[in-house]
Amino acid sequence: MSGAVSRAMTGTPTGSMTGARLTVRGQVQGVGFRPTVWRLAREMGLTGDVKNTGEGVVIQLWGERVEVFPEKLQQALPPLARIETLDVEPIEAPAPDDFAITASQGGEMRGAVTPDAATCADCLAEIRDPFAHRYRYPFTNCTNCGPRFSIVTGAPYDRALTTMAPFDMCEICEAEYSDPADRRFHAQPVACGRCGPGIWIEKLGRGAVNLEAFSMLDDVDATGGMILNGHIVAIRGLGGVHLACDATNARAVEELRRRKARPGKAFALMARDLGVVRSYCEVSEAEAELLASPEAPIVLLKSRPNSLPEAIAPGLDRLGVMLPYTPFYHLILRRIGRPVVMTSGNPAGQPQCTGNRETRERLADIADFACLHDREIANRIDDSVMRVDLGRARVLRRARGLAPAPMTLPEGFAKDIQLLAMGAEQKNTFCLVKGGQAIMSQHMGDLEDAATLADMTRNLELYARLFDHDPAAIAVDRHPQYLSTQRGHAMAEGRPVIEVQHHHAHIAACLAENARPLEAPPVLGIALDGTGLGDDATIWGGEFLICDYRGYRRAGCFKPVALPGGAAAVREPWRNAYAHLMAEMGWGELAANHAELALFERLKALPRDTLDAMIRSGTNTPLASSVGRLFDAAAAIAGIAWDEQRYEGEAAMLFEAAIDPAAMGEPDDLAYPFAIPRLGGKGLPYIEPLAVWRAMLGDLHLNTPTGVMAARFHRGLARAIVAMARRLSAEGDIDTVALSGGCFQNATLFELVHRGLEDAGLTVLSHTKFPAGDGGISLGQAAIALAAIQSEDKTCA
Repeated sequence: MSGAVSRAMTGTPTGSMTGARLTVRGQVQGVGFRPTVWRLAREMGLTGDVKNTGEGVVIQLWGERVEVFPEKLQQALPPLARIETLDVEPIEAPAPDDFAITASQGGEMRGAVTPDAATCADCLAEIRDPFAHRYRYPFTNCTNCGPRFSIVTGAPYDRALTTMAPFDMCEICEAEYSDPADRRFHAQPVACGRCGPGIWIEKLGRGAVNLEAFSMLDDVDATGGMILNGHIVAIRGLGGVHLACDATNARAVEELRRRKARPGKAFALMARDLGVVRSYCEVSEAEAELLASPEAPIVLLKSRPNSLPEAIAPGLDRLGVMLPYTPFYHLILRRIGRPVVMTSGNPAGQPQCTGNRETRERLADIADFACLHDREIANRIDDSVMRVDLGRARVLRRARGLAPAPMTLPEGFAKDIQLLAMGAEQKNTFCLVKGGQAIMSQHMGDLEDAATLADMTRNLELYARLFDHDPAAIAVDRHPQYLSTQRGHAMAEGRPVIEVQHHHAHIAACLAENARPLEAPPVLGIALDGTGLGDDATIWGGEFLICDYRGYRRAGCFKPVALPGGAAAVREPWRNAYAHLMAEMGWGELAANHAELALFERLKALPRDTLDAMIRSGTNTPLASSVGRLFDAAAAIAGIAWDEQRYEGEAAMLFEAAIDPAAMGEPDDLAYPFAIPRLGGKGLPYIEPLAVWRAMLGDLHLNTPTGVMAARFHRGLARAIVAMARRLSAEGDIDTVALSGGCFQNATLFELVHRGLEDAGLTVLSHTKFPAGDGGISLGQAAIALAAIQSEDKTCA
């Protein structure tokens, strides 16, 4: 990520000033920033010094051209650097004779901890050059690339506070590390084959490893040979362990699914280069740029039909693909001209392994071999996931390469208040606020898993230590059963706990990442997801909120429908299909008009008396306005994922993947029709799906292909959302709409709604840097809580 224009600059030096102190915050530690400052100052004839501190990077300058230094610095930033703020103040002290890089200082940590970065072109050329000192060395790095967050244990970022501390540098590495003109100057993980970490292969279980059967070169190449020979290999990587196998080998892929107990969820892939990726996927220019970026995320790409075994991504039309992002992976894939499965190294539902010992213990029944190393992983971090929608890269999972980079909060938010926001139950992240910045953690996962909850606890302690963070208040989701909420209350110890409504937090996150000022007028927020506790004690999930950071009003919703079995209805789409059909037409109409459908026989076989009794009494059957459950019902009625979802969102993902592209161009009157009446005739406007179910049942009678039904549902749903938004915006004199919630990670729905709103003349805010789903909730919680504290302070004053 290239350096951005400074977002705050105060006290810019004038021509008469000969001494200035610049305090720079942002992504400026561990990215070659100080050597760049050193070179630039010497070129400009300036004297002074530069050092890392807990406040960021501090530059002291004397000379005739001090006033132009900030501008020149912006133009000369190294590839990974990003300046968030640059403050300037005068210096009243004698000028030194030269410019130097001085020792780091501790203290309050407010400088950014840099995300890990993919291997740069210079290091890649070195490991491929037989005459280079680091030929085939799998831990090659420099200030422009390599491990950062995954190895850091404290702040400031120096070698002694990373997991490279046990490795003493040899003379060659020491010389590079000490030379400001070298690209490895103060590259904390710098190492080579003489002094750095090493790699080896183990057979998991009993027996010896005959490396010559796979490679005559080295253990890294042998790892590639094992993959080519159909084996499953556990590879200890940058932020955790991966499980790898040949993605074109159907037997190996099926065996990995069986051993990992992961029957349906798609596997991520890694490919040697863009040429290999293009053989199996469609790749746009924007997607190619994203794949090759320093962040090197998994990118969701349209797959070429029948190019890989169905078991890679069952029922889906996209593949998650990444390029190698460490020298280790580049070397492994050197002679593999096809994609490799590169999925998280863990039994299904558990956090990714990071250590050698746990790899041996937890993956012995999954992998045939393990390729391990002795550089400890201080911080577990998954691969980030992104997709290009409407020409912009959008984060679906924020982790390696992105976290924990800070975001400056919008205009109007205080810079002197520290907060902690605990996030959601699923796809958990938490968010620190300090110094006017929001620092979101990496993705951790679903807290119902005890190991993930323990990982969250460890990360809370880590971030408090890295950023010297002591929150004045804690923000939590309003749902009392969320483990993140309970953890927040337990941590409070007398500090205020601010409860935030789930969907308000979704919209606030969208506002914050789009730099919407605190005092800006309200927007219409559209939050569509699976579940979130509503103000009326029902389950919300299809919400139209007139809101800003300080408050919200529910202006519209989707029709609340019973959720028979509660959490069971999230796992079993047939429950939602039955509940929706009974809420709209009842058994009598269904039996009279649709008894010959196979769907009717499925419904008839259900425990209807029990379901009807649950719905009547409300026993374990809350009302839900959830669009996630609406998708489940529609998919099940269309014949997709009737019995169960093997992973969260499977029914909706399969339903979207089933869309027939030709049907997206049908006349508008073939899109399934939703109505917008009012609850009780005079109450809240809501989106009513009755006509949709009648139309879908009619299409089942006509044997309409599932792909056509899926297209008609998506188009009809988007038209209804846009119609509601236009109505509410006109009534409230609102010109801006914010889109958030996990359902907007459905690319088809998102693009249809976004375009429809823009065509209506509305300004549309959406997510790019943070997930639209629950992974972004903590940012919204933090913004709402900070706004509440500032409002309270004003009232008290």
